[in-house]
Amino acid sequence: MDLTVASFLFQDGVITGAIYALLAVGIVLVFTVTRVVFVPQGEFVAFSALTMAAFQTGRTPGTLWLLLALSTLVLLLDVLAGVRERDRTRVLRALLIYGAIPAALAVLVVWLAPRQLPMMVQAVLSLALVIPLGPLLYRVAYQPVAHASVLVLLIISVAVHLALASIGLVLFGAEGSRIAPFNEQRWSVGPLQITGQSVLVIAASVVAIGALFWFFNRTFRGKALRATAVNRAGAELMGISSTKAGALAFTLAAAIGALSGLLIGPITTIVYDTGFLIGLKGFVAAIIGGLISYPLAAAGAILVGLLESYSSYWASAFKEVIVFTLILPVLLWRSFNSLQIEEDDE
Repeated sequence: MDLTVASFLFQDGVITGAIYALLAVGIVLVFTVTRVVFVPQGEFVAFSALTMAAFQTGRTPGTLWLLLALSTLVLLLDVLAGVRERDRTRVLRALLIYGAIPAALAVLVVWLAPRQLPMMVQAVLSLALVIPLGPLLYRVAYQPVAHASVLVLLIISVAVHLALASIGLVLFGAEGSRIAPFNEQRWSVGPLQITGQSVLVIAASVVAIGALFWFFNRTFRGKALRATAVNRAGAELMGISSTKAGALAFTLAAAIGALSGLLIGPITTIVYDTGFLIGLKGFVAAIIGGLISYPLAAAGAILVGLLESYSSYWASAFKEVIVFTLILPVLLWRSFNSLQIEEDDE
């Protein structure tokens, strides 16, 4: 391997690592707030890219029907709960949020889909269809068992992932898609060819992580999420709703996944189950951060991206094995460290 090849691999590793960093931050966010290991995080990546691809080919994306189905289910659950509790306000709010708004969005999407829309409009519509799936999934699958054990929540996450993967196959088919790049410029820096899309990926990742840092440290809702992550019971005693915190965490995770899908869609071909492997690599990065540290998770994501890139050169057939093997020494070290802490406490 010469310096030129090493530079190309480094560039590729940083780009993919930036995507994994976003997903790792989303996984850490959901786990710290709700104790849910969010296995379906990668599905938002695939659904977002495939939704954008459908818009670019003039088709109504299948994500719309999934959104309407989940909205209808949540509408029925909330209306029944409101009627049972004789809470008129809850019924009216459910009719507006889960009835009128999704219906209006559906009419807008069906009308606009066959038209040649600007890419930014397509991206906004894709995000509008994918991001609401996060809180809807939380309401249907996780909120009723919010106080269950971590193991039960993990089993539910695996079930949700399998269900979404199957639904993705029905909605999008087995063929892969690749969306057009948002920036087609190219620059030559020595032997490297830097594309505008790669710069956009890194810049968007840095801005998104910076925005999350500002949100958690400067806004009331962000501080409420941090309080829930530190001490769920204490936050509830202070009047912070753990249910609303969980819904917000899932919304942010869905937004992170959807943004990642739009960023990675022009770089690689996406099929209905591509997101699972991408999400697992984000999970590896989150494990490096102990599922609690955002900076360590982001640094671990860059490490995963670089390891994957260089492994594809030296042993392409085993690159996935090498990447996932990275979990073992991290878990081993953390197990020893945890044991030492327990012994000190005793």
